[in-house]
Amino acid sequence: MSLQPQRTIDELKELRALTGDENGAQRVAWTETWDKARAWFKDKLNGLPVEYEMDEGGNVWVTLRGASDKALLIGGHLDSVPNGGWLDGCLNVLAGLEVLRRIAEEGTPPVTVRLVDWADEEGARFGRSLIGSSAASGTFNPDEARQLKDKQGISLADALARYGLSLDTMTQAHRQMANAAAYLELHIEQGPVLESMGLPVGVVIGTFGVERHMIRFTGQAAHSGSTPMDKRRDAFAAAAKLGLEIRDIARRHGGVCTMGSVVTRPGIVTAVVGECDASLDQRNMDADALAAMYREAREASERFAQEEKVTVEWSKLWSIHPILFHPDLIELADEAVREVCGASHRLPSGPLHDSAEVARIGIPTVMLFAQSLHGISHNKIEDTKEEDIAMSVQALDRLATKTIAWMLK
Repeated sequence: MSLQPQRTIDELKELRALTGDENGAQRVAWTETWDKARAWFKDKLNGLPVEYEMDEGGNVWVTLRGASDKALLIGGHLDSVPNGGWLDGCLNVLAGLEVLRRIAEEGTPPVTVRLVDWADEEGARFGRSLIGSSAASGTFNPDEARQLKDKQGISLADALARYGLSLDTMTQAHRQMANAAAYLELHIEQGPVLESMGLPVGVVIGTFGVERHMIRFTGQAAHSGSTPMDKRRDAFAAAAKLGLEIRDIARRHGGVCTMGSVVTRPGIVTAVVGECDASLDQRNMDADALAAMYREAREASERFAQEEKVTVEWSKLWSIHPILFHPDLIELADEAVREVCGASHRLPSGPLHDSAEVARIGIPTVMLFAQSLHGISHNKIEDTKEEDIAMSVQALDRLATKTIAWMLK
């Protein structure tokens, strides 16, 4: 049987039909649809000589025992954003499953091979990304997560409890990393670089650092008809100024800044905005530049608050330093991609991935990117050519073989 990339493509389509609708993928973590996807995935393991478990962080581990306890990890995530694409996250898991099948077919491997479906990579429901992988890395802070709630007011703690999980014990998932010697992850690029170069697969050198915060501007709600413009304390006006300023901040430092959510109160057309909450996401490959971007955004918010006669408060959602992947594995990944595709390209990842949490605790890590059509992701039109998907599965398989040999040196 050996490796069957077409089976991965067929299973991706099957998962799309099971957990998507006319608006796209609906596998948001800690929901019934996500749970359905995980049950479907578990059924795909039937007949394989593997062990299956869910850890304290909600991560699912599929373990093929080898001659050595030293472990090669291959990871991804089945969860999606609301109305997401058919490949984001799940390509990683299903391509990894196909590699696992190929290795299992050849008998007992020289090292243990473990496929992991990380819990809540996206952070779509509670605003905190990489929940499961940060629990496994040991960097998850329960106290910082206690106040997190979704749009319905349900707390993260209550959502976890429905799966038998607790904030206070999540970092016990770190035990899963004890014998990990390398980590591989395949993902769609979610950007336009590989397509612009005509390349089906690329090698990722690392992930951007991220600063993510909520910003609250507080002014005074007042009647929109009777309050003169120069007498207003408009919280939204200050937020709007910041929304434009962050674009220049990003350009100056070679990073990206996004104000992704703005909520106003009272939120009616006949009232000046008295309170405005905005989310800010800042990313850069350089730690010093990222720190400067954060500092300048705070200074700008204070300046605009003063101009509009309002106050401003910041609360941190989450942050991570820029992560560089392992140089040896980057070389092996480059070899694998060239052997399958004829050419390769190395690029950083602007989007964050679970690989960042694995790499930050010292486990040698590398990622592969499959080309994304039009650079679109987190959208129902997200797509990749089937022949590129097939080549990405082949490249991941070759990388796994090369990495196992590297681990045995």
